Amino acid sequence: MDLSTLSQQLNMSVQELRAKMRVAGFRVSLKARKVENSLARDIYKKLSGVVPEAEPKAVKITKISVPPFITVKELAEKLHEPVTAVIKKLIQNGVMATINEEIDTETAAIIAAEYGVEVEAEQASGESVKLGLGYVSEQMGRENATDLETRPPIVAVMGHVDHGKTTLLDTIRKTKVAASEAGAITQHIGAYQIEVPQEPKSRGGGAELGIPASAGDDFTGRKITFLDTPGHEAFAAMRARGANVTDIIVLVVAADDSVKPQTLEVINRAKLTKTPMIVAINKVDKPEANPERVKADLVNLGVTIEEWGGGTPAVNISAKTGLGIEKLLETILLVAEVEELKANPKGQTLGTVIESHLSKGQGAVATVIVQNGILRNGDNVMVGSTHGRVRSMEDAAGKRVKEAGPALPVVISGLSDLPEVGDILRVALTLEEARAEAIALAKLERAKRLLSRSELKPDPSTRELKLILRADMAGSLGAITDALGKLGTEEVKVNIVDQKVSEITESDILLAENTGSPIIGFHTRFTPGAAKLAKQKNITVDIYEVIYELIEDVTSALLRMMPMVIVETVLGKAKIKAVFRTEKDGGIVGGEVADGKIVDKKKFRIMREQQLVGEGKIEELQQNKVEVGEVAVGREFGLKIRSTVPVKSGDVLEIYDESVKKKGT
Repeated sequence: MDLSTLSQQLNMSVQELRAKMRVAGFRVSLKARKVENSLARDIYKKLSGVVPEAEPKAVKITKISVPPFITVKELAEKLHEPVTAVIKKLIQNGVMATINEEIDTETAAIIAAEYGVEVEAEQASGESVKLGLGYVSEQMGRENATDLETRPPIVAVMGHVDHGKTTLLDTIRKTKVAASEAGAITQHIGAYQIEVPQEPKSRGGGAELGIPASAGDDFTGRKITFLDTPGHEAFAAMRARGANVTDIIVLVVAADDSVKPQTLEVINRAKLTKTPMIVAINKVDKPEANPERVKADLVNLGVTIEEWGGGTPAVNISAKTGLGIEKLLETILLVAEVEELKANPKGQTLGTVIESHLSKGQGAVATVIVQNGILRNGDNVMVGSTHGRVRSMEDAAGKRVKEAGPALPVVISGLSDLPEVGDILRVALTLEEARAEAIALAKLERAKRLLSRSELKPDPSTRELKLILRADMAGSLGAITDALGKLGTEEVKVNIVDQKVSEITESDILLAENTGSPIIGFHTRFTPGAAKLAKQKNITVDIYEVIYELIEDVTSALLRMMPMVIVETVLGKAKIKAVFRTEKDGGIVGGEVADGKIVDKKKFRIMREQQLVGEGKIEELQQNKVEVGEVAVGREFGLKIRSTVPVKSGDVLEIYDESVKKKGT
C-alpha cells in the first residue's frame, strides 16, 4: 500500500506518519513510498485501533483490447502483471524492450497468450501509414489511365568492383549535361538526369526488341535519369523500404576480366524481379580485352545477348574514352520505349529517397526521385518517419528549381530529421497532418526494430521455397499470390503449399511442421495457442503489414538458392621483403614472387607465421618501376595495396582470383 493512501486513512501527513511509525517501533526505510499490505494493517491497527478493510481480490482477466502500438508498461498494467515479468517474457521471445518502449499488437498478443489472455486489436484511426516496396506502384495504379504521360527511364548502373561503373557514370555526366550548365556537376547527390540531343541513328537492335522501324526514331530531347547507387545493399534497401525505383539495370562487365561474383548478384536479382537489363561490356579498348569471352561466360549464367539469339541487349563501350556511349544511351531509350514507362504529373505526388545527409547550412537534406505528380517548393511532406515543409530544391548541377516532375532527382531541405534510403515521400495538406503521420510511422519503425524476423529457409535439395499463406482478406491474399507467382526462374521456384483467409492456428503450425514450410501472415494474427506451439516446434512464422516487404524477403531467400557457386583459384604466393609506406587502408610494399605469379588488381590473403591475419587487394603492380599486368616466379616487384591490416616484412601474400559457375559443373 502507498504511504500516502495510508496517511489519508489515518488523517495525518506522510511526514507525521513516518515519525509515528518510528516511535511505534515499525522499521520502515526513510525513503520507502510503499509498504506490504500486511504491514499496513499492523500500522493502521497500532495507530488507530481499527483494522482497514482487506483489498478486494483481483478479477481474472481473459481478454484485453490493445492499440496498434503499446508500451511495455501499459501492457503490464492491462494484464495486471508486474512489468518485470512482462519484460522477462519478451526477452524469452527474442524481443529486447525496456519499460517505456513500444511493441506492436502481434507481439503483445504473443505475450498475453502466455498468461492465458486473448488480445483484441483496436482499429487505428485514419489512413494506414505502413508503407513499403510497391506502395508507389499501388498508388499509381489508381491513377486515371487517360492522365498518364510518358516519363524518362530511371537507370541503375551496377556491376563488379573495378569494372568501370563509376567511370561510366562520370563520363556520361560530363559529356551529356546541357552546355548552359557549363558541364559542371557541383555536388554528388546520388543521381542525375541527362538529355540525349543526338540526331536519329540506326536502330540497331530495335527489331529484336519488338519495336517497328517507324516508331520512335527521333530521340532528340529524350531524358534519362541515372542512379549512382553506392552498392548492391543500398539497391536492395531501396526495394525493401521503398518503391522499386529502378526501371532498367545497366550491368557493367569488364572485357578484360569477364563475369565475377557481383556480376552474378546483379543477374540473379534482375531475373527474379523481372527488371530489364542491358549489358555494357567495358574496357574494350584495352589490348587484353576479350568481349567474346564475356558473352560466352554470360551464356553460362543464363544470359544470352541479342547478337547470339537471346533477348538481352549488349553494347561494347570504353567508359574511359567514351567509345560506344552514344549507342548505350540509344539502347536505354529503346528498352524504355518497350517498357512504356508512364506517370501522372497532375496526380498524387510520390517519390523515393535515394540518399540523405546533414548539411551545415541546411540541416537534414535528402535526394528524392519524384515518381508521380509534381513536387513544389513550400509543399508539406511526409518522408518516412520524418516530415517538414520543402524549403528549397536543387538539381544535380546545384541549380535551384521551383518544382520537380516524374523521374527528376532533386535535393530537398526543410526536413525535421534524416530520412532513410528507400523512404517514401508524400505530400500532405498541412504541416500538422504531415507531422502526425510521420510520428505514427516512427512508432511503427520503433516497434519493428524490436522484433527479430527469422530468415526464410528454402529447401536446398529441391531448390524450392515452400510457403503457407494466411491473410485477413481475400483481396490481400490474391495480391500476394499474384506477386509471388511472378517470382522464380527455371532453377528456383516458390511453392505455395496452402493459402486461405484466416488467423494462424495450431493446425497451421502442425501443417508447417509436416511439410517443412514457413508460415507467412498478412494483417492477420495468432490464435492464443498457436504462438506457443510455433515456439515449441521451432516453426518460422512471419507476419507482415506491407505486401512488398513480404515479396522482398521471399526474393532474398530465392537469391540464396540460385544454383551458382564462387570458385577461388590461387594464382601465386609472394614474400614481402620491405614496407616502403604504410597508410590507414593500405600502403606500398616490395618483395619477391615465391610461387606461381602475381596478377594486378587481384585479391590476396595476408599470411603471417602461417596464420591468416587479413585480406586485401592489389591496386597497382610494378616491376623495375614500370606498371605491369603480372610478375612471374622468382622476380621482384613493387605493390600498391589496399588493406585494413598493415602488411609487415616477412609476410606472405597469397594471391587469388574468383570466378562463378553453376553448381554441379
